[in-house]
Amino acid sequence: MALTTSDIHDGTSIDKTDNTAHWSGVFAMSLCVFTLIASEFMPVSLLTPIASDLQITEGMAGQGIAISGAFAVLTSLLLPMLIGTMDRKKLMLMLTVLMGISGSIVALAPNYPTYMLGRALIGVVIGGFWSMSAAMAIRLVPSNKVPKALAIFNGGNALATVIAAPLGSYLGSIVGWRGAFLAIIPIALITLIWQWMALPSMKGKGKGKASTPGSGNILKALKSRAVAYGMAGCGAFFMGQFALFTYLRPFLETVTQTSVSTLSLLLLTIGFSGFIGTLIISSILKRTLYGLLIGIPVFMAAIAVMLIPAGSDVAPVALLLAMWGLVATAAPVAWWTWLAKAMPHNAEAGGGLMVAVVQLSIALGSTIGGILFDADGYQSTFIASAAVLLISAFLTFHASRMPIQ
Repeated sequence: MALTTSDIHDGTSIDKTDNTAHWSGVFAMSLCVFTLIASEFMPVSLLTPIASDLQITEGMAGQGIAISGAFAVLTSLLLPMLIGTMDRKKLMLMLTVLMGISGSIVALAPNYPTYMLGRALIGVVIGGFWSMSAAMAIRLVPSNKVPKALAIFNGGNALATVIAAPLGSYLGSIVGWRGAFLAIIPIALITLIWQWMALPSMKGKGKGKASTPGSGNILKALKSRAVAYGMAGCGAFFMGQFALFTYLRPFLETVTQTSVSTLSLLLLTIGFSGFIGTLIISSILKRTLYGLLIGIPVFMAAIAVMLIPAGSDVAPVALLLAMWGLVATAAPVAWWTWLAKAMPHNAEAGGGLMVAVVQLSIALGSTIGGILFDADGYQSTFIASAAVLLISAFLTFHASRMPIQ
């Protein structure tokens, strides 16, 4: 997910008199984002071979996305209370090491519980990273260079969106799904070395809970009906999106009957169109925010329904998935913009809440989608996805009609 300067606070000390620009550290963080996003969603492009090798269903394999989301929620809520004055550079290095360990565990997993353990660990990294990463990024450069630093930083997210899924599918066809996960390890190692060399020391200030926004601030944020409805709409959006997206590979293989090369091309199409959407959404946001937040889930719901009758023909499926990627990848930018407008004086608590809501919704969406996929097939999963996306539009519409308190 993309982050903005409005979402930033983790209790670390900021020396505004330091005009040193640590651009190497910014690029190191961008590489970390790329590796993390690739690790988080690698199972999407490898669901079928994972299920076959571990002798489980595709729905069970998809729970690897769910458990990472669940542990990301727990970590994003608990970590600020636990790290205290710890040097954020050391914490980032520890999370990067854990990311490599997670990839190793998943790649070498002899059974399903071990696979899920590895996925739980990547969830810890996801929650920890997104809770503190943007705050670290703006400490690497002077204030007037922050927009450029954040653009580079979030470039890792955009790049991973474009190439991670098709690359995972391609590597899986050559070296197997385990080899695809092992390929993450050297990238994580390069990231670790680069961060160790490029990141400056970033000490925290204060002690324990006092140094960070706590759960009380989050609960206060939800007292605003506009914020509560908006967060619910955001959660429903990501739940509906990942109920379908997690199970695209088995759908494309069994219904569209694509080859591995065609599958990789379709995943690349989703990623590339998403990259384009991310580039153009900022200009649209200047004209309408709620129009996008309401219109995008309605549009995606229509795509989910249309995929059912069109599923056996690769051409319309490719077109529909390209349109899905165009809006789905860009939507988080709109949601972070909403957060900055809805909570301008309490954005740090809102940012923590947003991370928890999004990751919990991803976990629920992939879980519900997997249960339906195993029980009744892809049609029920896609219809459920469309229904939840429409609920997102409904909740967001109500949020748009409420005054910000």
